[in-house]
Amino acid sequence: MADRIKVALVGIGNCFSGLIQGIEYYRENPSQEVTGIIHDKLAGYGIHDIDFVCGFDVGENKVGKPLNDAIYGSPNMVNWIPNDSMPKTDAKVYESPLLDGVGIWVENKINPITSTKTNEEITAEVKKVLKDTGAEIIVSYLPVGSDKVTEFWAQICLDTNTAFVNCIPSFIASDETWAKKFQDKNIPCIGDDIKGQVGATIVHRTLAKLCSDRGTKIEKTYQINVGGNTDFLNMKEQDRLVSKRISKTESVQSQLKERLNDDQIYVGPSDFIPFLGNTKLMFMRIEGRQWANIPYNMEVRLEVDDKANSAGIVIDAIRLARIALDRKIGGPIKPASAYLMKHPIEQTSDVLAKTACEKFVAGD
Repeated sequence: MADRIKVALVGIGNCFSGLIQGIEYYRENPSQEVTGIIHDKLAGYGIHDIDFVCGFDVGENKVGKPLNDAIYGSPNMVNWIPNDSMPKTDAKVYESPLLDGVGIWVENKINPITSTKTNEEITAEVKKVLKDTGAEIIVSYLPVGSDKVTEFWAQICLDTNTAFVNCIPSFIASDETWAKKFQDKNIPCIGDDIKGQVGATIVHRTLAKLCSDRGTKIEKTYQINVGGNTDFLNMKEQDRLVSKRISKTESVQSQLKERLNDDQIYVGPSDFIPFLGNTKLMFMRIEGRQWANIPYNMEVRLEVDDKANSAGIVIDAIRLARIALDRKIGGPIKPASAYLMKHPIEQTSDVLAKTACEKFVAGD
């Protein structure tokens, strides 16, 4: 039997709630085929080989709580497993530094804890918790725009020899300076900005590449996303969206033979519609020309549960980070990042990224 994978979580929101509840769903229903994951086993590691040993957050209703209770705390919406059916755990949620982690639109929903600790005291506590729990991988699902907090956690990983999986568009694994720090310390990192399994950006880039590969001339394209959870509410603050738009736009641009001018492509979150909850709607359009300059266009509407869409990807990212730790491979794990993330340090096609990722797992 494979060793357990010990994971610390940063940002105990809907995404982690869906991840943990989904694992429990399959534990309670062993006869069910495990859908929603790319790989059943990765170098012997399955989805039930992961232990979530601690969490970090700033919400006053989550800090200090057991992890199994905190994942149901407001404003989380995922309720696939009733709270009283979720197995109890000794893993607790500890305080994370606030820094830029809470935007103006969501502050009254998250209700950040009024801290009595200095950042130095929080840093010392974080390092002690990671050591005491044996955490070997930190997975960050902070809100979009949390650049300073993301850098805090990246430095924690460097200081504690902990692998880093960065699911948001604050650039660490794809930033040359940070990438070199992880390379120099031989600590693996995977990032940045997680792709959904069949999400807005993966669908957009796949169709854009199809049109480009089939010889058409793409002239303009857009992708508009709306949703009703705190992720979308947070992204109403335009200043927090700079890196998100870069990440999503470059993910699509990287698949084209010819880059589009900036005013001919729009890819990004667009609005918050409360009653949608965790449902995300994507509207995509591609316009171009075919033989003899005859125009064509296509439009796609995609409706997904945003949290179910991300969990299967994180399950792979955690196990790939553990494989890198087992093999003492540090720095950005390029095959994993290219396959699972929107903004890897090296972009490639999804087909090539999948092949490279599976070669990495096989030890090639």
